[in-house]
Amino acid sequence: MRKKIVAGNWKMNLTLAQGEQLINDILQAGLKLGEGQEVVVATPFPYLTKAKSLLKNYPGFFVAAQNCASEKSGAYTGEVSAEMLQSINVDYVILGHSERREYFQESNAILAKKVDQALAFGIKPIFCCGEPLNIREAGTQNAFVAKQLEESIFHLSAEEFKKIVIAYEPIWAIGTGLTASSAQAQDMHAFIRSQVAAKYGNEIALHTTILYGGSAKPGNAAELFACPDVDGGLIGGASLVAADFVSIIQKLG
Repeated sequence: MRKKIVAGNWKMNLTLAQGEQLINDILQAGLKLGEGQEVVVATPFPYLTKAKSLLKNYPGFFVAAQNCASEKSGAYTGEVSAEMLQSINVDYVILGHSERREYFQESNAILAKKVDQALAFGIKPIFCCGEPLNIREAGTQNAFVAKQLEESIFHLSAEEFKKIVIAYEPIWAIGTGLTASSAQAQDMHAFIRSQVAAKYGNEIALHTTILYGGSAKPGNAAELFACPDVDGGLIGGASLVAADFVSIIQKLG
């Protein structure tokens, strides 16, 4: 049985006090996670140790960083290495988010190095992939996403790949007013799983968790999570509102 995950990406939001209040509000909801279900909170770097402390007695709750460096150490002012994240017991790291690709020019090759760094220090990558509007309109989204997978994570051994979580972001449907239907989400998730199967075999593909990262909300989460190849969500704005985030988690079933 593959893991079902709801991960909240806070991005560059909230003060430490606001973040602490948000986590406490989520915990006070008394969520009962089922077998194989996880909640991941991806806070800004300065809040990771606090988040880890608040969640330490709650099974099924984990902490993620939103990025890590492509190098192990050295003269890289402002960077945070995977080894540093390991030293504070971070569980997951989000890599390849569409905002990192667009605003910070992160290439597939750079992301391959970041994935390697995370795995070398025992941190599980949540690897993001997805296509912009011009690619979707051209009908070449499958080839575009396949290239992202091939160049960033398909160099891994089978044992390494088992530690990867994939998150599909339909970039064209995030903050644009356009909406990806559950059928469109399922189609791409099924395609991604087929690519994993072609590379690593059906057994690994069936156990690979693939999250939907396209503006999931309480109103559409149940329909999305009911799709056979959608294993949860990477949640942006809705993860900053405790009631909304809790509602989405409850839709995991």
